[in-house]
Amino acid sequence: MGDDSANYDSRLLISSDLPTMLTLEKFSLGVGDRFAHQAKAQLRACMMAAERGATVIPVWNKSNREHTIVGSEPDSVRAAADAAVAELGWKLPYHVDADHINLSTVDRFIDASDFYTLDVAFAIGQPAPPADVEAFVARHAEIAIQRETFLHIAQKYLFAVQKAGEIYRRIVELRGDREFITEVSMDETDSPQTPPELLVILAAIADEKIPIQTIAPKFTGRFNKGVDYAGDVVQFEKEFTEDLGVIRQAVKQYQLPANLKLSVHSGSDKFSIYAPIRRALRRHNAGVHVKTAGTTWLEELIGLAEAGGEGLETAKQVYARAYADKEALCEPYASVIDIKYSRLPSPDSVDTWTAERYTAALRHDQRNSGFNADFRQLLHVGYKVAAKMGDAYLKMLNACETTISRNVTENLFERHIKPLFLER
Repeated sequence: MGDDSANYDSRLLISSDLPTMLTLEKFSLGVGDRFAHQAKAQLRACMMAAERGATVIPVWNKSNREHTIVGSEPDSVRAAADAAVAELGWKLPYHVDADHINLSTVDRFIDASDFYTLDVAFAIGQPAPPADVEAFVARHAEIAIQRETFLHIAQKYLFAVQKAGEIYRRIVELRGDREFITEVSMDETDSPQTPPELLVILAAIADEKIPIQTIAPKFTGRFNKGVDYAGDVVQFEKEFTEDLGVIRQAVKQYQLPANLKLSVHSGSDKFSIYAPIRRALRRHNAGVHVKTAGTTWLEELIGLAEAGGEGLETAKQVYARAYADKEALCEPYASVIDIKYSRLPSPDSVDTWTAERYTAALRHDQRNSGFNADFRQLLHVGYKVAAKMGDAYLKMLNACETTISRNVTENLFERHIKPLFLER
């Protein structure tokens, strides 16, 4: 795709009574780093993109749940990002995302983050006060949909947007004049949002005076962790393209930030929809934010296995312990994984594997007959196992840094950045 950002209007059209916002660039990549060791390897992928003419801004993201599981603090994400940028000499913007935060968790991220993903999916379907719904519908006569349908959509989403407003205002209160970027996440819910629903959501966001720069809707199909998109690719492209049109309309109608763009969550490894996304972005001269958090953790395991010796043994131990605790590990992620336990190899079998066989099963190469999507998904949610290993795991990351970093960079650049932003 190359960098056509010179033709991209990134001026922020926001009300004068709001604090000045940081401007998120046209293309950005959410890069997760469970154990804060791969920031340089991730940044190298963005630098390789820049060398080839595509500006892809790294956004290091980590959720409160991940911090709780790993035992880390938000400051560790900022420290790792700052250190990588300084060491590699990155001159373009970069950000740190307080991922999937709500009113009860946002405070701990105030100093470390400059990007906030307001997760209000939990409130979808909870009705706002009837008077608020009626007032909202009356205020937006320009939305040309049947009144009964409009009321139904408002009843479903208005309360969630009001919650986003509460979180946003809390951030403003605590950050003062320090600039930041705001995303609203609606993706972790059962049913996808239609274009009329997205328009209503954006109108409500504008009413709450949230200068939103990215919106993460729920798309059709399944976005399972660590594996390819499961669904109708043609239908996805249609929805994605229609959503870009809705965003353009909402920006003009409600004076939302002109650089408002779609955000694709669980966007890593969704290879079959990267070409449709790229085509739609080119047709609309639009931007996108793609979150790729968990794929880096899996490349760590691949790098450990490739290193052989103790690295391979550590990778095998992670799988054995994840297998033994698979029900508990999978339960919190039930809506975003699809694992058939019968297709998982036994730990005793894996214990006999060579490095080549382990990496073939785990690396996301669907052309390889050894690839096992169930094995990959279990390990995707199994980072809690590595966290419990503590210093022993972290020492192995340091010992195997060469093979790990090579895999992390290659995965992000070759499998994600190139098909999304560079291929024609």
